[in-house]
Formats: sequence, C-alpha cells, structure tokens
Amino acid sequence: MEKRPFPHQVRQLAPDDSFQFRCHAGMPCFNECCRLLELALSPYDVLRLKGALGISARQFLDQYAVVEQADEAGFPQVYLAMLDDGRGSCPFVTKQGCTVYADRPAACRTYPLGRGAFRTASGELKNIHVLLSEPHCQGGHEEQSQSIGDWEGEQGLALYNNFNDQAIAILHHERMRQGMEPSAAQRQTYLATLYDLDGFGQSLLQEGAKAGHGLSAREKQDLLADSSALLAFGFKWLNQELFDAGE
Repeated sequence: MEKRPFPHQVRQLAPDDSFQFRCHAGMPCFNECCRLLELALSPYDVLRLKGALGISARQFLDQYAVVEQADEAGFPQVYLAMLDDGRGSCPFVTKQGCTVYADRPAACRTYPLGRGAFRTASGELKNIHVLLSEPHCQGGHEEQSQSIGDWEGEQGLALYNNFNDQAIAILHHERMRQGMEPSAAQRQTYLATLYDLDGFGQSLLQEGAKAGHGLSAREKQDLLADSSALLAFGFKWLNQELFDAGE
C-alpha cells in the first residue's frame, strides 16, 4: 500500500490494520475533541443535524453554519459555526456530552480515524484511513482494539460514507480535475441543491423547474417525504446539470 506523507500525529492505516481506542464520559479528556477545530459539514451531515434540531436546512445554515469560498476554482465549503467562548466549542456539546449524538457529523463518528476519499487519474474512487494521535486525546491508551470496518460499523458510518462519496463524484469529477472553474451561478446551485435541501425539494413543485422536469407529481411527493432519497436525487441531478449540459 502506497504511503503518503502526513504530519507526525497522523499515521496512515492499511485496510487490515487494527487500532486501540475507546472514549467514555469517565475520561479526563472527555469532550476536548469538540473544541478548537474546523468541522467541515457534508450535505448529509446537514440533513441529519437539521432533522435532529427540528428546523429547516435554511435555518440551520443561517444559525449554525459558516459558508466559505476559499478557492475561486472550486465549490463552497460549509463549516459548523463554533461558539465564541474562548475555546471554539461546538454549539452542541455540554459537560454531559453531545446533545445531537445520534445525528452527529461523519467526522465526529470517524474520530480518531480520518477517512479521505478521492478519484484516481483513471476516475476510480478510492479511500484511505489515517489514525490521529492528538495530545489532548487519551482514548488511544485504552485497551480495546478494533478494525477499521468494525469501528465504522459501530459508528453507523455506512450512509455517511455513501453520501460523502457522491459528493466526491462531483468535487473530483474529471471536468474539475481538468481545470473546470464553476461559475458563481454554479456555486450557488451547488449550495442550493445539496445544502438547502428543503428549498430544493420545494423547487421541484414549481412549474417549469429544471430539476423537476420529467418527474410525475407522485414522484415529487415521494422525494419530499424521504430526505435521503431527495438528497440522492439532488446529487444525481446536480452531476448532470454541472457536467452533462450541452454534451
């Protein structure tokens, strides 16, 4: 397995490697990983969090997210807005733990692992895993050992990884790798389709909406009733809208 250079606190794992880790409320570092970090949110992260909070996607983005366009050549990135409490704390963490634990983002579930998905030059989707050994975290000193697969299964990452890979299909699309620079309108469409999912769903009902073209009234209602299906449709439609138009 090809090894890539990483900081000394990051070690790449082979698919069959195991690692030691366990986190629980009795640890002195409990909740420390929920502070002083930049937490990027995927579309599926936002879907789960806004559902847990009982608010719309637009409300979540306005209240809990920061949208950045750091690279003119790419698509916007969405981050969780941390509290201005001197420690950059997650807005959902308390002394007792995470208040949205059942719907926490993929990065939180994966930790202390990191998963990176990418497309090779031939277009093949691959992923790598790394183990993070940060000074504040004592979980690596626990005796429990597990494989990558066991950990991802325990943390409920299958759906998260599936949707995140659909995002990679767009972000690392061949056209993007060849130097395509999304226009301002395309960047806005990216956000409106994948992150403002409620708004995207309602747009399907509008007469003449491009995304709703060819869908029956029943199909539209079925999508509105199933947010995961709506997001999957959004990925498919956006891929075609960005890269297949005019071909």
